[in-house]
Amino acid sequence: MRIVELTAYHAGIPLKKKIEHASHTRAHNDTLIVRCRLDNGREGWGEGLPRPYVTGETIETAWTQFSETDWASQLGGEIDGLAGAAATCEGVRLAELPGENRRDCFGNSVLCAVELSILDAVARAEGVPLSAVTALFPETSEIRESRNEVRYSGVITAMGGVRKLVRAFAMRLYGFPDVKLKVGVDGTNDVAGLAMLRRVFGPDYDLRVDVNEAWNCENLEEKLKPLLPYHLSSIEQPVPHDEVAGLAAIRGRLSVPIMLDESLCSLGDAHRAIEQQTCDLFNLRISKCGGFIRSLKLAALAHRSGLGYQLGCQVGETGILSAAGRHFACSVGGIRHLEGSFDRHLVREALTEQDLTFHAGGRAPALIAPGLGVAIDQSAIERVTLREVHRPIM
Repeated sequence: MRIVELTAYHAGIPLKKKIEHASHTRAHNDTLIVRCRLDNGREGWGEGLPRPYVTGETIETAWTQFSETDWASQLGGEIDGLAGAAATCEGVRLAELPGENRRDCFGNSVLCAVELSILDAVARAEGVPLSAVTALFPETSEIRESRNEVRYSGVITAMGGVRKLVRAFAMRLYGFPDVKLKVGVDGTNDVAGLAMLRRVFGPDYDLRVDVNEAWNCENLEEKLKPLLPYHLSSIEQPVPHDEVAGLAAIRGRLSVPIMLDESLCSLGDAHRAIEQQTCDLFNLRISKCGGFIRSLKLAALAHRSGLGYQLGCQVGETGILSAAGRHFACSVGGIRHLEGSFDRHLVREALTEQDLTFHAGGRAPALIAPGLGVAIDQSAIERVTLREVHRPIM
């Protein structure tokens, strides 16, 4: 089989509510959607979320990179099944844009959207689910685990005390297995928030916090100290990426495991974190990490290095990335926490005909149909499309 066309869509995805954390406040997403069409008529879909404060990308840089990349020379050959598709995706190189001091994760949202679209199309043609990709890589042998159901975390963002209390009780009643609290936002009392959560959920419940780079290496221990009585399972990205190397000197003095997120977007980031001993856990997010395959390799590397990992998500993912995350979670073992599938609760246009939102208890079933296992709502794609560009593969 051959790829005959890639189409990119700049989609404006409105959120049902404003989401605030220490790095950004967001009411909508500028999302990159990619469709891959094969010569046998099969289509596949992918999604990437450019974030300037994570990978340095904007929707404009993502759009330019997609538009200027020579796709025909890289994708024009015969594809030999899903293994061949995976190899093709690993070989993709994006057009370089002018600019300095960019990290090696720049372009990851484009790589993710293109990779998912190709893997989805070929997996549909082969009649296998996307999760079959996990078994294609020898390095995943120790982390493979097939599951029929997974459980997602609850997340409580920055909000007033009364709203936070209402949200906490709702999550307790819903039965989430664990909850993450966003901290470090000006004007919020993080100590009072954690104290309230402990009263609501009890002394043994799994609570963790996400700082979103709001602290620094000089004040980290001071900021963390009043939170320690609330027995946190981890603290996520406590300092800006530019200061992450300084965590090596601090980590041994902390009693709470450190998870990297904004500083963990590539294999290069992962190797530096391991060599410098700056963290205990990786937060993997499929878009920021450059796709399904790169996320698999990061999880395998963490496991080999004795580190933990969770599968996170980015605010406002549509059903395309929700489905990809579900396939990852149902084929990879050892995931410490699982975030995502907020579709019905957060986005106004999920883009899939199926509702992938988790159920009570954060539970969600594996997707077993070929490819992503979902059907794309074409009318929704038309509603959210702001511009599109077609790239024939000759």
